[in-house]
Amino acid sequence: MQRLIWSVLLAFLLAIALGPIVIPWLRKMKYGQTIYELGPESHKVKQGTPTMGGVIFTLPMLIVPLMFFDSAHWRFMAIVLTATGGFGLVGFVDDRIKVGRQRSLGLTPKQKLLPHIILSLALATWAYFSPTIGSKLYLPFTQVEFDIGWFFIPVLAFVMVATVNSSNLLDGLDGLNAGCSMLDFATLSLLLLAFSTRMTGELAGEFMNMVIFCGCAAGALLGYLRYNSHPASVIMGDVGSFAIGGALAGVCLVTRMSLVLPIIALGMLVSSLSDLIQFAYFRKTGGKRIFRMAPLHHHFELSGMPETRIVSMYMIVTAVMCLVTLLWIAG
Repeated sequence: MQRLIWSVLLAFLLAIALGPIVIPWLRKMKYGQTIYELGPESHKVKQGTPTMGGVIFTLPMLIVPLMFFDSAHWRFMAIVLTATGGFGLVGFVDDRIKVGRQRSLGLTPKQKLLPHIILSLALATWAYFSPTIGSKLYLPFTQVEFDIGWFFIPVLAFVMVATVNSSNLLDGLDGLNAGCSMLDFATLSLLLLAFSTRMTGELAGEFMNMVIFCGCAAGALLGYLRYNSHPASVIMGDVGSFAIGGALAGVCLVTRMSLVLPIIALGMLVSSLSDLIQFAYFRKTGGKRIFRMAPLHHHFELSGMPETRIVSMYMIVTAVMCLVTLLWIAG
């Protein structure tokens, strides 16, 4: 437990320390956010806010776990760090194109989706053939594991791609994605800690390493919120939102907890569903909309709800869903 607490604190302090270094550098390099032309009018004041701030928490997420994990049990950590860094790198390229060309579009959807699919398939295949992971999934709120065989690879690859892009969609308001994801990682840390105490041997060590990683992620995001809460001094950009999605999906991939994601990351799920519903309805009706704007948090914003209240609402719902998930280990 001390190892977990120290890792959380160090990740938090490193993120706090990186802020005054990274943010002025981003301003100096003129890495300012270009606001989407059709976005809410209230977002126009955010034009020029330093972007790519996700490096403030992504670096602690990649570095601090290596200082505290048990190197004898490295398989889970290798996959999760690859997921976090790999998707974060795709986001970095996307952000770099945006700021270089001073537009809200970086890589095209197809250009982003291709590396997402390749990386997800590679990670799912790696997990499938790992002797400590295999092709089973936990059924939430039970002690049941069920084997889906080789379907594990395409299904978990889809989950990973969906989570990364859902994380990107949730990153629309100051502190929204960071705050909700901090709660998600904290919940996963507690959940996996409880599971690790029921295990022995190599698997217990692997799960404990994921406890450390999730704790570091929660601590790093807590530190980042110092600079990203409203009004934000920095925006995480795709480098941050992709890294968060990759980390969440990666942890659930190796621990067989992927069916937990729709519960604890409900905000991400709602963002994706509202976007898909809006697009499908728009196409079917020839231009009509269900929401004022998708994802759903922008609909609330255009309906007159203050940005801070929307973020609070999403975090409250996330906290409740996380508590519901922790009932799994409370019995």
